[in-house]
Amino acid sequence: MGILSQLLILYLLRAALVVCQYEDYDFEDEYGGEPDHQLPYSFNPNTQVEVPHFPFPAECAKECFCPPAFPLSMYCDHRKLKTIPNIPSHVQQLYLQNNDIEAVPTGPFTNVTFLREINLSYNKIKFHMIDHGVFAKLSNLVQLHLQHNELEEFPFPLPSSLERLLLGFNRISRLPGNALEGLPNMTVLDLCNNLLDDSVFKEKPFSNMKNLMQLSLCNNRLHTMPPDLPSSLRHLSLENNSVSHIPENYFKRLPQIIALRMSHNNLQNIPRNTFNLPNLLELNLGHNKLKQVFYIPRSLQHLYIEDNEIENINVTVMCPTLDPLNINQLTYIRVDQNKLTSPISTYAFFCFPLIRTIYYGEQNVTVNRPSQLRTPVFRRFLTPEEFQEAEDNHETLNQETEEDHEEEDSYFHPYYH
Repeated sequence: MGILSQLLILYLLRAALVVCQYEDYDFEDEYGGEPDHQLPYSFNPNTQVEVPHFPFPAECAKECFCPPAFPLSMYCDHRKLKTIPNIPSHVQQLYLQNNDIEAVPTGPFTNVTFLREINLSYNKIKFHMIDHGVFAKLSNLVQLHLQHNELEEFPFPLPSSLERLLLGFNRISRLPGNALEGLPNMTVLDLCNNLLDDSVFKEKPFSNMKNLMQLSLCNNRLHTMPPDLPSSLRHLSLENNSVSHIPENYFKRLPQIIALRMSHNNLQNIPRNTFNLPNLLELNLGHNKLKQVFYIPRSLQHLYIEDNEIENINVTVMCPTLDPLNINQLTYIRVDQNKLTSPISTYAFFCFPLIRTIYYGEQNVTVNRPSQLRTPVFRRFLTPEEFQEAEDNHETLNQETEEDHEEEDSYFHPYYH
């Protein structure tokens, strides 16, 4: 019985280590859905994948670190590596970020079967140095991080299991027509800070991505809105481009949009019902050339229209009707760096009964001489003590800067670490 008891204890310890590994990896935070504790994860219900077998203690490349508490992960980051080490077959999370890797050959991945996440960000990888099909063979791959490299082209083919692909801060200038085909599970695609222009839209690269929820195209060379986006989209990021026009009824096919970011473009006029979106929570149109406000949906909570050319905020345009049973949800407006000479009409508080903060900041009423309204920051629902403190402390309020609103601006971010 003594030998059997010892074997039983070893078996329970091994099982506990595996459970701890997956309890620490929070799928709900990463993917916004219910945690999935089955090993390994498979998107195809008709495919049976056996549980990975690995030596105990777990095998690990000599250049890397494999903590006993996380036997399915291999950490090779920040080690000045120039090549990818051989990867043990049981590894599911591979971290190779912040190295000097220039190529992704097939060799190190020969025995890999269960790999779910690869982080190759902050390296020196070029497209022609990636062996053709090296990623496509990884049938369980869910996340691929390739941001901050030297990619000139989109790294395809990719496995159909892929959910999140991060390619920001590269040199990608084109998207071949078949590059995004066969990716039915893709939910997050980040292409910010590349060299994409309107020519990439000719073959409608995003139209077949039926489960895409977040698309980030910020800091590129776009002049028009991306056409034929999938109706599943919820987050669209187009900041720091040169878009000057939003076509009429453009968002009619995107009813699930929650957050739209188009700051730092060349928008001048917004058709009245452009943003008639039932689920929109955040709208950022700061740093454009807008002269008038526009209709906002009842669902909207945060509105950013700073650094435009607005002289008057017509509340009846933003809120044409009142409905006591379906009130507007707006709580925050940022309108600094416009040309306002007076605060927003008090009628706004009937239209937007939940509003808490209006940030006026400085206004560009005269050239090279910013002015300030009497109350640079209006705050509602203060206690008597808070109100008195705010009245007595205008100097503190006047010191509010754009950086003070970074947290307000960060409703969602295109990058995942």
